[in-house]
Amino acid sequence: MKKNTQVFKHAPYPLKVKALITDMFMIYAPILYITTYVIMDGKESFQSSQLAPLVAVTLYGVIYALFISKLAQTPGKKAYSLKILDVNSGKNISFIRAFLRFIVFLFSATIVIGIFFPLYRKDKKSLHDILCGTIEVVEKERD
Repeated sequence: MKKNTQVFKHAPYPLKVKALITDMFMIYAPILYITTYVIMDGKESFQSSQLAPLVAVTLYGVIYALFISKLAQTPGKKAYSLKILDVNSGKNISFIRAFLRFIVFLFSATIVIGIFFPLYRKDKKSLHDILCGTIEVVEKERD
């Protein structure tokens, strides 16, 4: 199998964080609002439920994976010209792989050490990128 020799410009850590925050506001916050105030009876009902937060996070993960598998970027990543690609081929990843990357991200963010990987690696890859064979890159500038 021939390995891709394409050179990528790795996404800077601050841009990754900004894109994540943008996605949280654009995608996750509306999901939480709709779940809490439209589907359920309000904040107390949402907080007392064990299923509601799981459903909200799962729905966010599905939407995230759809964006990544179809467009290689979420709205937040698009705002900062970032893409998530397969490290070997440089192409979009599958929905399943994008959803798995989301789950691994949740785990690595929970244990905290996974999100600090880019600060100590030359290639600036996070734990979820290493485990899922992906790379987060700066999109080529358009002429």
